[in-house]
Parts: sequence; C-alpha cells; structure tokens
Amino acid sequence: MDTFLKVLDPADTSTGGGSASAVAGAMAGALLAMVARLSEATQEESEVHLCERIFTQAGQLSQELLEGSQEDALAFQGVRRAYQLPRQTDEATIARQQAVQEAWLRAASVPLENAGRCLRVVELGGELAGRVNPKVISDYRCALLLAQAGLLGCLENVYINLPAINDATRAEQLARQARDLSERLRQTDSLSNEVR
Repeated sequence: MDTFLKVLDPADTSTGGGSASAVAGAMAGALLAMVARLSEATQEESEVHLCERIFTQAGQLSQELLEGSQEDALAFQGVRRAYQLPRQTDEATIARQQAVQEAWLRAASVPLENAGRCLRVVELGGELAGRVNPKVISDYRCALLLAQAGLLGCLENVYINLPAINDATRAEQLARQARDLSERLRQTDSLSNEVR
C-alpha cells in the first residue's frame, strides 16, 4: 500500500512507471477475482469449480503484483545506490561497475516478472470469458484493460533498462522474454472479444 500511495504522489520520485504498472496489474487481479466469485451463482455446477479456481489464482496474482510494485521501487533505488558507490581506487571502481550492472539487471528483471503476472491475469480472464455474471461485465472488462495496461507498462520498463546492461547475451535473453510476453498478449483473444 505504501508503494501505491507513493505512485499517487507526483512529488515522490522513488517510484515510477514500473511500480504503477504492477499496481494496475494488482487491481486487475483483484477485480477479476471479485468477478469470478460473483459469477459462481450464474454457472452450472460443473463450472463453479472453474470460478473458484480463478478466484483463488487471480487473488494470488493480485497480491504478488502488489508486492512486485514494491520490488520494482526497490530495484530502481538499487540503481541509484550503485551509482553512489565510491570509486577512488581501481578496486572500488571495479566493485562499483559490478554493482551497477547487477542493479540494472534487477531493474530489468523485476518488471519482466511483473509483466508475466499481468499476462497470467489476462489469460485467467480469457478462461472466464462467456461465463461472467452480466451484472459485473463492466468490472470484468476493466480487469482485462488494467491487466493489459499493466503488462505493456511493465514491458516498457524492461526495454528502457536493457541498453544499460553490458552483458549482451543476458540483455538479449531478457529482450526475447519480453517479446514473447508481448506476442502471447496479442494471441490472447479475450480482450478483443470482451472489451468494446
């Protein structure tokens, strides 16, 4: 919750787009869990288990994304701290360079993990498509839109950090994983089917 409040404070520079995107994903997961719970009563008995599973998994993803928003803020702060390390000696300079690179890797890896969680929310939404209680269809659509925005925002934070990573192999691996998530989102038809 602390990270969420910092995201809402324009004067606070300790959080940014990565944290905000993870928070969007957390809201999406919570909304989807609510929709799944409220859709149980409208389902055949055979479909109730599906709604219960989505309720549980979406709620878990919501919690993970809320924690992920904090992890993103900490990763960003880690980059700042690494650049503040001393470099008066050759040894200190080498240690600082290593710390900076480790910090940038974390700053790219954390939003990538959060993007994957956002995609999972979208995929769970796809499983619920056609089974949503009509009274909460707008909440369902909002969940899908927030999950998509969270995913795309997280990926932006991956891409912006990649050029700072000197290990070309690791950077390309992260970029490939990000592209894969983006492609999987495009292949998910729940948004086009359920969102106006």
